[in-house]
Amino acid sequence: MSTNRPSPETAHDRILGAMFGVALGDAMGMPSELWSRGRVIKHFGRIEGFLPAPKGHFIVDGFVAGQVTDDTQQMIMLAESITHAGGRVDTETLAVDLVAWADRVGASDGKFLGPTSARVIDRLRDGVPAADTGVAGTTNGAAMRIAPVGVLCPSSDIPALVAEVEASCKLAHHTNIAVAGAAMVAAFISSAIDAPADQSRQATLHAALRASYGAGELGMSLGRDEPGASLIRRTMLAVDVANTAETDDEFLEFVYDIIGANTETTESVPASIALVIRAKGDPVTAVLLAANLGGDSDTIGAIAGGMCGAVAGYNAIPQHMINQLSEVNDLPIGPLAEQLISFRRQRERAELTV
Repeated sequence: MSTNRPSPETAHDRILGAMFGVALGDAMGMPSELWSRGRVIKHFGRIEGFLPAPKGHFIVDGFVAGQVTDDTQQMIMLAESITHAGGRVDTETLAVDLVAWADRVGASDGKFLGPTSARVIDRLRDGVPAADTGVAGTTNGAAMRIAPVGVLCPSSDIPALVAEVEASCKLAHHTNIAVAGAAMVAAFISSAIDAPADQSRQATLHAALRASYGAGELGMSLGRDEPGASLIRRTMLAVDVANTAETDDEFLEFVYDIIGANTETTESVPASIALVIRAKGDPVTAVLLAANLGGDSDTIGAIAGGMCGAVAGYNAIPQHMINQLSEVNDLPIGPLAEQLISFRRQRERAELTV
């Protein structure tokens, strides 16, 4: 492990930033969720802050400005499940917590859930054991909620991090693509949290990308083998354009048209990472890019917001946005973050004794 680690206060700020960053991006992208880029531009012009859902939206009709979707709710559910299992991802515990969450919020009553999560919740309600749900999707449900695993696991042990990611995927997204995509996000967050206190933001982004690619390669060896485009090569292509596009509109057009912004992990994870690089790790910039991108804008915003929050920290998110998120939603992020920090430090101490 690095001897030049961030102070506990800095690490705490980054962990809070990662978890609030998910909520920030989710709520910012909520109004444009699953609309085409052209429709987003025609209806909104440009999204520049929290907005209510458009009247009649087929998923989020009636949502108010700053309201989060199932992306943040499932991130919180996963964090709670980790605490219930004593600092790890336990698939059986997660199955119970997932169904309890869905029942509590009425997640199955509308079009609230992604297709893979909806199928597995139905099967679990029918009494199918967690190990036998038979649902193995390649959509982005695993990546959208994975931030707590990045918070839980130090980046000094990527195989251990990927093992926790895989455990979180076994219910509904146990494919090489979904595991690899979620592992890329978790490793990026973990590496950013661990960045030395005096390291430049650019260096932190570079290190997080390297950790992300390494975790993605390992994740591709796990779960059911499914055909799909290369997550890492698509991410590298998107990152290159993020660094070279002359304007944000040019960049967003490329991401939407070539990389893709839909619900498949092979589209949304590369797009999210590219937004982080384009934003230079700034949470607000990244989530506004996501909101204006079109496609699965709330999930891409949640993923990008979580990664940027880990890079820049909680204090990089304007207080008025934190206030609005907290006023509109029930977000027990502070207490959960404290518990996850404690588990992370236990893992760090255990590594030092090996």
